This record gives sequence, C-alpha cells and structure tokens, in this order.
Amino acid sequence: MPAMLLRGAQERPLGAMLFVMPPARASRPRGAPTGDNIAMSSNPPRHFIRDLSLSAIAAGFVTVLVGFTSSAVIVFQAAQALGASQAEISSWMWALGLGMGITCIALSLRYRMPVVTAWSTPGAAMLMTSSAGLPLSDAIGAFVLSALLMAAAGFSGVFERMLGRIPVSLASGMLAGVLLRFGLDVFVAMDTRPGMALTMFVVYLLGRRLMPRYAVIVTLLVGIAFAIGQGLLRTGDLQLELARPVFIMPTLSLAAVFGIALPLFIVTMTSQNVPGVAVIRASGYHVPISPVIGWTGVANVLLAPFGAYALNLAAITAAICMGREAHEDPDRRYVAAMSAGFIYVLVGLFGATVAALFAAFPKELVMAIAGIALFATLGNSLAAALREDGDREPALIAFLVTASGLTLFGIGSAFWGLLAGVLTLLVLRWKK
Repeated sequence: MPAMLLRGAQERPLGAMLFVMPPARASRPRGAPTGDNIAMSSNPPRHFIRDLSLSAIAAGFVTVLVGFTSSAVIVFQAAQALGASQAEISSWMWALGLGMGITCIALSLRYRMPVVTAWSTPGAAMLMTSSAGLPLSDAIGAFVLSALLMAAAGFSGVFERMLGRIPVSLASGMLAGVLLRFGLDVFVAMDTRPGMALTMFVVYLLGRRLMPRYAVIVTLLVGIAFAIGQGLLRTGDLQLELARPVFIMPTLSLAAVFGIALPLFIVTMTSQNVPGVAVIRASGYHVPISPVIGWTGVANVLLAPFGAYALNLAAITAAICMGREAHEDPDRRYVAAMSAGFIYVLVGLFGATVAALFAAFPKELVMAIAGIALFATLGNSLAAALREDGDREPALIAFLVTASGLTLFGIGSAFWGLLAGVLTLLVLRWKK
C-alpha cells in the first residue's frame, strides 16, 4: 500500500475494524433533520446481535434488490465493451459484490452507523463510450489508478473539507431531488401493472396504520406473492453457479490514464460520493467521511485487478438503510447496512447467478417497493430542505435541478443540483 495513503489515515486497518474497542459515536450535525429524533452521542456501545431486527434485514434486502435491478445490466455492458469474456464478467461481479459487501459490513460495524457502498453506475456508463480500442489490461490499470486517487482524496481530508462548507438544507434539497423519481415510480408502476402496484400501495398504508415497523416487509412479500401468482417471475434460465475470480495483470497507457482513469475518478467523486455524503448528512449521521472514502478506495485498489472498476458511497440505496422503515431507532439502522453487506457478499460469491435472480423480479415490483421504502426519507429531506427561511430558495433550486435529471459532461444531475444551490446561496448572500 503506498505510503502516501497511510500517512493521512487516522483509522485502523480495515481488517481490524471488526474488533475495535468502543466504536466511534455519532452526533447529529447542526441543522440536520430531526424527524427521526436522532441523538446518538450519549448512547452506550451497540451490540450487533441485540440490535438485529427483521425490518433491518428486509431493508438490506431491498437495498441490494434496488441496486442490482437498476444498474446491473449497465455493468455487464461495460465489461462487454472492454472485451471481457463471460468468465471475466463473472469475476467483475465477484469483485464488486465482495467489495461492496466487505466495506458495508466493516465500516458500518466500525462506526455503528449505516455506511452503504455501491458500484459507480455513471462510471460504468462512461466505460461503455470511452474505452474503445483499449486492451482490458489497460482498463484494469486505469481502475487501479482511479482507486488510488480516491483513497488519497479520502485520507488527505481534501474531499471532506470541500464538502464541509455545504449547508444541510442544500444537501437535503439535492437528496430530495434524487429520490423524487423513486417516489413517483410507485404511481408510474400503476400505469403498467395497476393490480400489483395498487395492491402494494394499499398494503403499505394498512401496514403503516397497524404495524409500522413491518409495513415495508409485508408490502414486499405481498408484491412477490402477487408476481408469483401472475406468473411474472422470470426464473426459467437461472442456474446456481459459483463465480471464479480472474486476475488480470494491470498495465497502463496515456490513453487509459486520460481516457478512463481521470474521467472515472471525477465522475465517481462528483456523481456518486457527493450524493452519498449528502444522504449521510441529510439523514442526521455524522460519519467520518475521510477515512470512509479512503478505505473504500483501498478496497477498490485490491479488487480492481479482478474487475472492481469503481466503488463509492451509495446514495439512493443508502437512503433505504437510513430511513425509518429500516428501524424506528436510528442507532440500530447500521444493521440494515450490514445486512445489505452480507447479501452483497453472497451476490459476489455466486456472481451472475444472483444478478439474474434479482433481474427475475418484474420491474414494476422493484419500482413500487423502492419508492415505498423511500417515502419517509423523501419526506424528511423535503422538510429539512425547506425548514430555514434563508436557505429555502437555494434548497429549492438544488431540488429542482437534481430532479430534472440534467446531465452535462458525463456528470449527473446530483452534482449540478448541489452546485446550482450553492451558487444561488452565494448570490442571495452577496454583500456589496
């Protein structure tokens, strides 16, 4: 591991995170949402087994379900664009699954707060268009370089210092813009599968009234039962098969550095890690961002030769683990992130088989359960964004730009929404 990465690190090695003495405690940042009554700084150390709950496990499953069904096909296409064989594509899924799983488990257990990682979907989309003509080994070398840059940005504290000046209201407005489409998808699904989506929505409302902790679980089970009854589960081509890692020796060229490594680093940091931090802060958790980004980069470096092209903080799926549906007690929601981590490890071990299993669910079921699981988080984000009179208009601009889906220079709307909110805030507070 390069000395430059270790110099800035203030945490223990990743393998030792499972055995640290008292975990880092959380405190609610000033201006954070209070809808969940987050007050974690005075509580005693948590114990994973005692904190385990069915609702948290279900939230972890929904997290993985949404993550895979929404973008797994893009990762497959990116690997194919680079000329990867079927065995190498399976190795990509192995590396990405293990990378996401290990970081979710280790970091969430270390800090006793939900830390959810994901692959970079914009990064995969970029690989499909910018890697023409490059050998796969050059692309692997670019993955390693991009991960090294991310680890350096994390351990040095540069990335966190840049984000430390962004008000919670703007972060909340951006998060609400990211989640708006998922909330709307619940009702969009009613257009194509009205019976399934409407049934799930009604079950959720009854669940919120009669058994709030298990409303999402029951809704998911009803949705699956409905899909089975209607013959909508596409399981005919499933074959249980363990993935085998394929090591590719990294090489590097100028074309790979400027065509893949640097764009992948910029896209991952701006389109993925920035929204990921916004979700954490808007949810009221004070996760130490620098070491989390740094250790995620280290895991990425180690797994890049096997196909882990980019790992980063999750945003949408993280919101599922940080919301009220994961658990009423915010101190126990880290179990949801760890549950997602264990499922990601299984996904990695079985590679494309598990990805195909998730793809077997009808898209309307995924749309409905994702939106329903994010209702509470979306509501809290809107409330936090519009709470302060002085920040209301900049937060609204951040929300609208993000919700518009604007994409410029390959960078998604979350970054541009946050930038628009910051610029609006600066203009309104300008002093002559």
